[in-house]
Amino acid sequence: VTRQIHEHEQENELREQMSGYKRMRRQHQKQLIALENKLKAEMDEHRLKLQKEVETHANNSSIELEKLAKKQVAVIEKEAKAAAADEKKFQQQILAQQKKDLATFLESQKKQYKLCKEKIKEEMNEDHSTPKKEKQERISKHKENLQHTQAEEEAHLLSQQRLYYDKNCRFFKRKTMIKRHELEQQNIREELNKKRTQKEMEHAMLIRHDESTRELEYRQLHTLQKLRMDLIRLQHQTELENQLEYNKRRERELHRKHFMELRQQPKNLKAMEMQIKKQFQDTCKVQTKQYKALKNHQLEVTPKSEHKTILKSLKDEQTRKLAILAEQYEQSINEMMASQALRLDEAQEAECQALRLQLQQEMELLNAYQSKIKMQTEAQHERELQKLEQRVSLRRAHLEQKIEEELAALQKERSERIKFLLERQEREIESFDVESLRMGFGNLVTLEYPKEDYR
Repeated sequence: VTRQIHEHEQENELREQMSGYKRMRRQHQKQLIALENKLKAEMDEHRLKLQKEVETHANNSSIELEKLAKKQVAVIEKEAKAAAADEKKFQQQILAQQKKDLATFLESQKKQYKLCKEKIKEEMNEDHSTPKKEKQERISKHKENLQHTQAEEEAHLLSQQRLYYDKNCRFFKRKTMIKRHELEQQNIREELNKKRTQKEMEHAMLIRHDESTRELEYRQLHTLQKLRMDLIRLQHQTELENQLEYNKRRERELHRKHFMELRQQPKNLKAMEMQIKKQFQDTCKVQTKQYKALKNHQLEVTPKSEHKTILKSLKDEQTRKLAILAEQYEQSINEMMASQALRLDEAQEAECQALRLQLQQEMELLNAYQSKIKMQTEAQHERELQKLEQRVSLRRAHLEQKIEEELAALQKERSERIKFLLERQEREIESFDVESLRMGFGNLVTLEYPKEDYR
């Protein structure tokens, strides 16, 4: 019953130990899953934050471009109004100057007409041979010729003034158009520079996001691998402690067994001694029967006078043989005692050696198994690190390629838009100059303003 109770306790201990292993593994698995979920939530939150930052930057960029476009439209409208006012002022200045020049010209003509009239009168007065009527006719004719000449000169002056006015107004329009072209070029360059600045800021932000994501990925991988290694070390330590406890229990059990065997040995020896004593008693009975049979036979075959001698001789022989048997009995008991004690010591020592060898082999197997698990985990960590490095490197390469492609596309857009603008402006200037030639104004490029530069 004690043995069965002890075996039942051992089974309970082993069952409890296995249950402890299972609970520990389940707990470790829960810890790893909880950490993985936590790290995944942290990464999702990080990526959502970066995505919001990218969207905010894109929205701000669109708002800035809209503001810039509105500002440029306002500047163009302001410049157009200023150009119209300057053109009107320029025209008024030319007209005022021409009016002044015309008034001066007419005053000069008037004085010249008066001088010419007085000179003719003096000449007629000195000529006394010419009749008065003829003098009057000659004076009238001179007056008509002078008025006609002055009228032609006035018409020529007005024509020149009109040509001058139209040509300079045309030149002013050309200068205004060139100024508008310069403003358009300035606006498109400002817009393109703004786009490039925004794109560079976006690229810098994406690179910063990639670096922060890489740092977070490496930190999370290190945290996960550290927890995994800590749990493995804890599990191995628990296994080692349980193995050591198991070894101590096995040694205690073997010691208890040997102790019980030593306690049980006197009883076993007593039983064996009783068995040998019984064998001795049986032998003595057999010999007694044999001596009785021999005594009866000797008494029958010998004379009665020799019976006494024969009986004494047989009695002595029987006593001697019983003494020999008793001596053998004692020797057998002593040999049995010594043999059983030696055999028990040897058997117990052999069991101790076998148990130590078994426990040592089990400890070596446990160490080998734990080393294998550790190496497999380290190899897994190395593969995870290499996989992460490859993923990070590939993502950075894709990002750099994307940045290069976007900068190339932006540069292409810049070149095409500037080229299209310059070609359109060149066509406008060429068309304007062709129309100017058709209107008879000649080359307006070298024309200068008469008074002020209204550019």
